[in-house]
Amino acid sequence: MKVIVCGAGQVGSNIARHLAEEQNDVTIIDQSPELIRRISEAYDVRGLVGFASHPDMLDRAGAADAEMLIAVTFADEVNMVACQVAHSIFNVPTKIARIRAQNYLRPSFSHLFTREHMPIDAIISPEVEVAHAVNRALHMPGAFDMLPFADDRVRMIGVRIEDDCPIAHQPLRQLTELFPNLNIIVTGINRGEKLFVPSPTDQMLPGDDVYFVVDTQHARRAMPLFGHEEHDAHRIVIVGGGNIGLVLGRDLEQEKDRVNLKVIESDRSRAEFVADRLESAVVLCGDALDAELLEEANISNAHAIVALTNDDETNILVSLMAKQLGCEKAIALVNNKAYEALVGSLGIDVAVNPRATTVSSILQHVRRGRIRRIYSIRDGAAEVMEAEALETSLLIGKPLREVELPAGVIVGAIVRGPQVLKPRGSMVIQRKDRVILFALRESVKKLESMLSAGLRFF
Repeated sequence: MKVIVCGAGQVGSNIARHLAEEQNDVTIIDQSPELIRRISEAYDVRGLVGFASHPDMLDRAGAADAEMLIAVTFADEVNMVACQVAHSIFNVPTKIARIRAQNYLRPSFSHLFTREHMPIDAIISPEVEVAHAVNRALHMPGAFDMLPFADDRVRMIGVRIEDDCPIAHQPLRQLTELFPNLNIIVTGINRGEKLFVPSPTDQMLPGDDVYFVVDTQHARRAMPLFGHEEHDAHRIVIVGGGNIGLVLGRDLEQEKDRVNLKVIESDRSRAEFVADRLESAVVLCGDALDAELLEEANISNAHAIVALTNDDETNILVSLMAKQLGCEKAIALVNNKAYEALVGSLGIDVAVNPRATTVSSILQHVRRGRIRRIYSIRDGAAEVMEAEALETSLLIGKPLREVELPAGVIVGAIVRGPQVLKPRGSMVIQRKDRVILFALRESVKKLESMLSAGLRFF
């Protein structure tokens, strides 16, 4: 696939890397010669220095025969114009734009981004995606990740295995033997630096990060098996009143009946802005690294602190301070890839990676096959996807044990109408079933080829 990426910042460079690693023909445009030089040297992409929205620059990038344009510069208006030019002059089939300003995303303005007005096929908002990722983590206490599928009838949950886990050191096949009525499949284990799809004889060990797919109705029952019985978070402190913090605050106020929400923001004018837009939250203005301010926020009795400032170091430090002062759970926004491996050992419960959330949004439009939802995990080490089986699908018509799935791929659940079915070797996938699949990075292209042979793009 020939793809043009406009913007070589963190989001754009990560998207370009991900697509280039899958052997796509990628051209990236940015005004910064340094950013273009850096990404061109690191990955197999073509870099151009210039204005991404200018017709001549898109012409040089090969827009005339490009299949997709992804505009993720820092300026919303540049992203929108780039998509308009790609449509009007070059007729690029698929155009994706990052839109940060929440005013553009109001439901009352949804008709703006249509083929008749501004032809953008998909809008991604990293701030909104990150806020939703944090909210999912708050919905599943004890998990470092929770991904919903099939209208949230199925979830993939990531948990850390501790020494007191009751099913550690036991073969995975015993899960079915001991809990036959529990609809759960362990799909991935990350041990050290290696992520793998386990066999029935593999064991979960303390220190492992385990990913399992579960019927949402069974999720709460499943968590104690993995050693996690944490209670819901109702007293929450958000550090950082930017777009992410504001979106999260609104979501929490709407979804949680008894939420006690406090927001700490260092900029006074922004703090006043946030206070005007949240209904019940208490907004404190000051430095979150000030222990007295954390005490004023009653951090010692908080169920969770969510650090969402633009500075990784601040997010990490304030999370550690909060945990030391008695806060039960710490969630930190971490942009720097080098820090991600450290936060778990420091005691931070969840590190939210904005790159991963953005890539997941885009992959749904890149993947061939009838894909309803897709998530990238562990910086692209694996993908979890929800595919709908059509009549010609290679997945249907024979028992699962006879379906030749690529190595490194496992079926986590099958959704048939109102039922969530646990996949078994004798089960036959039917037309219109939704199939939840976990695939390691090296197996994704093979799985995509298999799905596109019998599935069409959704």
